[in-house]
Amino acid sequence: MPNQTVDNVVAMRDFYPPISPHASGHLNVGDGQQIYWEVSGNPAGRPAVFVHGGPGGGTGPDQRRFFDPQAYRIVLFDQRGCGQSLPHLADPDADLSVNTTDHLVADMEKLRDHLAIDRWLVFGGSWGSTLALAYAQAHRERVTELVLRGIFLLRRSELDWYYNGGASHIYPDLWEAYLAPIPADQRDGDLIAAYHRLLTGDDRDAALSAARAWTEWERRTSYLLPQQGSAESDRFALAFAGIENHYFVHGGFLEEGQLLTNIGTIADVPGVIVQGRYDVVCPARSAWDLHRAWPIADLHIVDDAGHASYEAGIKHHLIEATDRFAGKN
Repeated sequence: MPNQTVDNVVAMRDFYPPISPHASGHLNVGDGQQIYWEVSGNPAGRPAVFVHGGPGGGTGPDQRRFFDPQAYRIVLFDQRGCGQSLPHLADPDADLSVNTTDHLVADMEKLRDHLAIDRWLVFGGSWGSTLALAYAQAHRERVTELVLRGIFLLRRSELDWYYNGGASHIYPDLWEAYLAPIPADQRDGDLIAAYHRLLTGDDRDAALSAARAWTEWERRTSYLLPQQGSAESDRFALAFAGIENHYFVHGGFLEEGQLLTNIGTIADVPGVIVQGRYDVVCPARSAWDLHRAWPIADLHIVDDAGHASYEAGIKHHLIEATDRFAGKN
């Protein structure tokens, strides 16, 4: 198997210094939706777009720092219903019926056209890797390279592992908190569906409790080692849990195995896959399956990492990849 490494990084690459956007705004993409976007780095640099996770996670300032600001024109955007996009899912006029994978792929194209970008590097982790692959397969001619982390192919086996009990064998203590909002008589069925009933029901207190529990389950299992930090805000949790669950109860609006079935459309796209060995959220099986189907992409399995992009070894390889595609390596 070519282009694959299993390693524990010693000489770490770290974030580039903090930077601020030099342009930002909201783009009307139709359906009553306005997505927030921003551009930082070199206005004449190589275009790169950061595709955030979740869906529903939104973007943050540190995500600009995976890219050399002298080399890249760095585009961040918040997907429908979260972050600074409007309406936010926590607001009363939010509409999840117009929030699907096809809508988000189309939004990326509208944003690319709005910013007068011909082609760009696409960078995404977790759900961001899902959307990045779906976008690249739909618009191969617009993608120069792919940098992907914590691979999530949105197969049923992946959903069942993390949300229906597989990961409880590793985190039985945290699993109890994940189960807590679900009525006892519904805990033996599909827990994604049980959460869907809570998150979309008329009992807003129950919906908020479910959103908090869903969000905390992911926050507390994303790192190899426990991290200090407090729970996310209620507004964040409502969008994060509500949008994720909406996608997952619908199978990501993808056919089972679609991203592997259609991998031939991007067979010649240069890529880098970075995967934590002990990623419980998106286990390494998916990164391995993607690499076997797309062998041109380099695969780095980081032995001392979980899921989060900010873990040292994962961060190192992601920055190494963007440096490489900027011609710095």
